[in-house]
Amino acid sequence: MLTYEPDDTLAHRLDPRSKLAVQIGFAIAALAHTTPAGLVASTLLAGAILVTTRVPLWRTLWAYRFALVVLAAGPLVTMVSLGSPWVEPSDGVGPALASYRALLVLLVSAAYVRSTPIRDSRAAIQRTIPGKPGRLLSTGVALVFRFLPVLQRDLRTIRDAMAARLGTERSALERASTIGILGLSRAFTRADRLALAMQARCFSWNPTLPHLSFSRLDVPAFVLASALVLSLLV
Repeated sequence: MLTYEPDDTLAHRLDPRSKLAVQIGFAIAALAHTTPAGLVASTLLAGAILVTTRVPLWRTLWAYRFALVVLAAGPLVTMVSLGSPWVEPSDGVGPALASYRALLVLLVSAAYVRSTPIRDSRAAIQRTIPGKPGRLLSTGVALVFRFLPVLQRDLRTIRDAMAARLGTERSALERASTIGILGLSRAFTRADRLALAMQARCFSWNPTLPHLSFSRLDVPAFVLASALVLSLLV
């Protein structure tokens, strides 16, 4: 699971708002530029971001393994037809390139997650989007980032318990249904406990958030984000 990891990289020292701007600009540019030159430029930029933030590529790909299955399924399904010649590789080129661009966006988002604490992300969203919508969105983002790792640990615990009880001898459908039912049960239980804990701690819509401030390091990040967006006009 991708989570924040303390470090002294350049990305860790940037304001989260500038990192969000770079991430949004990269997503816009990567999805808009479909030429070979655009794909090469997006790949090089994504690689530079991963190196700068010290994101381990193979561990990140493993964390995105379920998304990779979905991205790979699109081109494969497109190549298959119901009649002769049954498989047409040329039909899958466009979807494959689209999946590759989506993968680059996911890798850049992994760099953001690794270099940004959850509280900073919440503060950035709440101070960028004014009013109650910003507070609601920032709270939702913070809960998702905190809740997903817990749910993943629960699923691993369920799989380990099934394996210890020879659950691997059951059919795939039975294993999937058991994990799904138990996983949903634990998710609802944890959600109820979370709601109770938030009430017990007098959950506030306007908590004290960490102080955010731009520095000289954020100037190149905003320049890069602006250049990515303006590249649509080129």
